[in-house]
Amino acid sequence: MKIKEIVSALERFAPLPLQDGFDNAGLQIGLTDAEATGALLCLDVTEAILDEAIALGYNLVISHHPLIFKGYKSITGKDYVERCMLKAIKNDIMIYSAHTNLDNAQGGVNYKIAEKIGLKHLKVLEPKENSLMKLVTFVPIAQADIVRNALFAAGCGNIGNYDSCSYNLEGEGTFRAKEGTHPFCGVIGELHREGEVRIETILPAFKKSEVVRALLSVHPYEEPAFDLYPLQNEWAQAGSGIVGELEEPETEMEFLKRIKKTFEVECLRHNKLTGREIQTVALCGGAGAFLLPQAIRSGADVFITGEIKYHDYFGHEGDILMAEIGHYESEQYTKEIFYSIIRDLFPNFTLQLSKINTNPIKYL
Repeated sequence: MKIKEIVSALERFAPLPLQDGFDNAGLQIGLTDAEATGALLCLDVTEAILDEAIALGYNLVISHHPLIFKGYKSITGKDYVERCMLKAIKNDIMIYSAHTNLDNAQGGVNYKIAEKIGLKHLKVLEPKENSLMKLVTFVPIAQADIVRNALFAAGCGNIGNYDSCSYNLEGEGTFRAKEGTHPFCGVIGELHREGEVRIETILPAFKKSEVVRALLSVHPYEEPAFDLYPLQNEWAQAGSGIVGELEEPETEMEFLKRIKKTFEVECLRHNKLTGREIQTVALCGGAGAFLLPQAIRSGADVFITGEIKYHDYFGHEGDILMAEIGHYESEQYTKEIFYSIIRDLFPNFTLQLSKINTNPIKYL
């Protein structure tokens, strides 16, 4: 199996266009045409992680956090990132990272955290904006099903937990084929009227090229007419953070103790307890404190994330319980997402979750 097959599977689940502007998700080092000997799954890429891959005989490391964030003018081994780059290249190890694209994807990092906590009725806390488009095209009635199905297969028509969504209106189209054309119907030089279906459907903006190719490949007309409109709708299936419900309410202390145990937190930090019941939970893996206002607006009883700044704790005791569990601790189960994606598609491929704790923060 080639490495690019595994990369393709990861990017179908968490497309790179979902990543935030600051990020550098995707291929870090190596050539994807190489045959894969095995994949080591980890949160961070360190020298110890690469040594683990070498000892296993694996030539693919898949991480959540990208090894490379900034540009380099030289690679001399002066820090751990450069040493990792040199070691990976020397040992023909490819490094691939799925970071904020996996955070923002449906079923991604925050969904895994919600699963560990036992949340139901999940919603994205901060949906992506300006990420959707509407496609409108006009098709002869007899070919409408073929075109619709091709558009759905290319990624159109997904709204919430529904797929194959479209609006269809029958009408009449007119055209006159000029000399040198090869009309699907009608006669060159004569005005033709054709019963048509106006098909409207929705798509993620990053799938525009793929969808247009699919449309042109099956549309019967020599010159298909279609329109693309940008939408200002929120994309409820993609974005930052999650809010969900516990099956049964818990006291603040019961909930915090359970979180501490589930995520193996050595030091869980929180604001003042006020005796509220915990039922609605908002969360974001990693450095998610930027979502605190959204968590409060959602009506959540508690907001869980990996990092919260000192001053962010002030003034919210009456609004929400805040729980800071550590960046590594909040995202440690991301490896399980990688495992599921690859194992489901390639059941015989060699995979291993790294046994190394790469958390750079130690507790006394």
